[in-house]
Amino acid sequence: MTDKKHKEINKKLLGMLCILSAAFCFSIMNTCVAAAGDISPFQKAFFRNAIAFTIASFIMIKNKQSFRWKKGSGFPLAIRLVLGTTGLLCNFYAVGTIDLADASMLNKMAPFFTIIFSAIFLHEMANGFQWLMILAAIGGSLFIIKPSFNNPELLPYIIGFIGGVAAGAAYAAIRRLSDNHEKATLIVFYFSAFSCIVTLPSLIFFYEQMSWFQLLMLVLAGISAAGAQFSVTAAYSFAPAKELSVFDYSQVIFTAILGFFIFGEVPDSLSFVGYIIIITSAVVMFFHNKKSPRAYEIRDS
Repeated sequence: MTDKKHKEINKKLLGMLCILSAAFCFSIMNTCVAAAGDISPFQKAFFRNAIAFTIASFIMIKNKQSFRWKKGSGFPLAIRLVLGTTGLLCNFYAVGTIDLADASMLNKMAPFFTIIFSAIFLHEMANGFQWLMILAAIGGSLFIIKPSFNNPELLPYIIGFIGGVAAGAAYAAIRRLSDNHEKATLIVFYFSAFSCIVTLPSLIFFYEQMSWFQLLMLVLAGISAAGAQFSVTAAYSFAPAKELSVFDYSQVIFTAILGFFIFGEVPDSLSFVGYIIIITSAVVMFFHNKKSPRAYEIRDS
């Protein structure tokens, strides 16, 4: 095995481990957010990102890292900030409204949409089979959303799905920033700062009194979110979305276990059908990509 091939394998392995770490941290975050109870998603998002902002700032100052982004990073960074914050707020709203496992699975539509947005931002073009799997996953999400005027929770399910779409675009932007050699700490710093600025007015004018337990849950959510952000940012710097997407679904397993033991939540049969369709689509596409190393073709813009 050549040194180049050995390095590629090591990078993919690191990417996989980082994604698994991010998935576990995100599951802890969602569980803590749900445990915080009926608090505004804006207030939850502020505390969550204030912790991540503090950690990123400390690391950057300690390492004397520049706060300036590189040329060509402005647009993808803006995408990461705006759509990442949108995805976060949508996810927090869903987590606080519907079953934890359902909210987590809708958010896990993100890897499929990462592939779509990677075609736009990175010219990593998917083939016909991959588009078929993406459509299958979207179809699976309908079993979870259960679109019907008789479904009183339809709106939070739709918002949860939109959160997955926005997160997918944000992840593709992370990949673009990593290609431009931006450091993970800088990306986390600006994302956390932007999210805090966006949610601060709601915190000031509509602050909801919290118990010590609720505050503790949001602090723990912030710490786990910081770990997740650093992990996912590092993961997409090591390998493209097609190599990592299937491992991202471990979060659903972590979250379902936590949701069952902590909240006693058991998803209904239609949700389980949706889970199976989405995860199967992810697994099939993963093995298809392994057999077709040129599943994505990098093209000059």
